[in-house]
Formats: sequence, C-alpha cells, structure tokens
Amino acid sequence: MTVKDRDEGSAVGRRSEHKQRDPDLGILSARLLFSVQKELFETLAEQGHPRLRPRHGAVLGHLDEEGTRATELSRLSGTHKQVIGNLIDELEELGYVERRPDPQDRRAKLIVPTAQGRDQMAKADEIMAAIERRHAEAMGEQRLAVFKGLFREIAERQLAWRGA
Repeated sequence: MTVKDRDEGSAVGRRSEHKQRDPDLGILSARLLFSVQKELFETLAEQGHPRLRPRHGAVLGHLDEEGTRATELSRLSGTHKQVIGNLIDELEELGYVERRPDPQDRRAKLIVPTAQGRDQMAKADEIMAAIERRHAEAMGEQRLAVFKGLFREIAERQLAWRGA
C-alpha cells in the first residue's frame, strides 16, 4: 500500500516506510514504552526480581508503601478493575503484595507491598532515575524537562478525550 502526499496526491512510498520516517504519536509512545519496559524489567531481573513482567507495572508502578486500594490502582493505571484484581492475585502469589483491611473502611482492602515489593519499588525508582539521567546527559536537563512537560500535556489531553 502506498501513502498519498496530501499536497500533490502522489504516492510517496509504502505506509510502513512512511511510519518509519515520520512515526505518529502512537508509534512513538509505543517505542518509548516498550524500550523503557525492556530495560526496566531486564535490570530488575538482574537485581533479583526475575519473575516480574511489564504487566505488573500497572500495580507496582502506582503502589504506595502504606498501601493503595485496588480501585485507585485501576484509576491511576487506566486498567480495568478485573485486570488489576488478576495482577494483584499474581503479585500476591509471587510475594510482592498482600491484602490488608483499610483502616479507613474495614470493608475495603489495601494492597500493601511486602518487603520484597518495597525492594522492587526502590530498585525500579533507581532504574527509572538512571534512565532519565542518561537522557538528560545526552540532550540536556532543560530539553528533557521541556519534553516531559509536553509529553505530560499530550497524555493529559489524550486521556481527557471522551473522558478516558
């Protein structure tokens, strides 16, 4: 399939070639996400957490040390409550989290990191900080800050689309 040049109506090459030369936001976001996840989870595996997978980030990436309700993890990660429940089950089985009664509402449960979970959280924070430092050194702290600000704004605008 060829892509038409909008101004001239002429074919400018295959769609895949066009997306390689001028990737859209979805492709750029996916490339960044998958690359960061790969580095993060490979490094975590080297540092003693080999059974974690990127999907676990929907819980572990948003978990507070004092615990977080599953509904809040769902909201923060943008992941369906059922999926979060399944991930919590997996992480509980792996020894990273436990369910405890919420002192604010005994009917509710808090998802609380175990010692292993807190170790993973600290290491993940260190790994992510190192990734950001590497990019700041390569492109300059100010440019990285501008990029993150713009990226955050685009993400917020996209999330606001149709109330996502």
